[in-house]
Amino acid sequence: MLRSNFILTVIAISIFGCKTDKKQVIDNEEESLPIIEKIANAHGYDDWKAVKSIKFTFNVDRDSTHFERSWIWKPKTNEITSISGQDTLTYLRKQMDSTAYKANAGFINDRYWLLAPFNLIWDKNSYEYEHTTQATAPISGQPMQKLTIVYANEGGYTPGDAYDFYFGDDHLIQEWTFRKGNQAEPSMSTTWENYTEQKGLTLALDHKKKGEPFNLYFTGVEIK
Repeated sequence: MLRSNFILTVIAISIFGCKTDKKQVIDNEEESLPIIEKIANAHGYDDWKAVKSIKFTFNVDRDSTHFERSWIWKPKTNEITSISGQDTLTYLRKQMDSTAYKANAGFINDRYWLLAPFNLIWDKNSYEYEHTTQATAPISGQPMQKLTIVYANEGGYTPGDAYDFYFGDDHLIQEWTFRKGNQAEPSMSTTWENYTEQKGLTLALDHKKKGEPFNLYFTGVEIK
């Protein structure tokens, strides 16, 4: 009986040890990732590969005005449907005419607001970045980490522009600043709030300015 108990104990310790080792390996691998991957993964980038389509409505309320436009994006084929008022346009990003190219500028803007953490991966060959472990967030004034990215001066829809992302130890973005042409002064700073999770993606649905009647937000988010 003692021998049986000894064998069971050894097996139990071995199994526990294997689980602990695997978790430690995963933790070590996560710790060694570049900061842009840590931020993307915190927002569910690993689950993006399973997304067949994403539908969302981009809204802006400023003072007493309201603006909105909706999109359906099938990332595997890069088919995009633009819905604005009574107008609907479907196009492929690899086959754009002048009308589609103009619409696509709006899509890139709206998608960036929703999926900027993923753009850190998609655009990684188009910008340079700097990670600061101790910074002050522009709206809350709270201590946070900061990631600054500066896009190349040529190509794309926002050449030379800079973005400052502010986040905590969980790597979820809490605030950001856009700086046109990498100028020193902020062009716009907003919050990242009202996080929701859908199909493994963790998305901020609201972006607000400090002390201004402004809210940029997303409705009708559907992921398949």
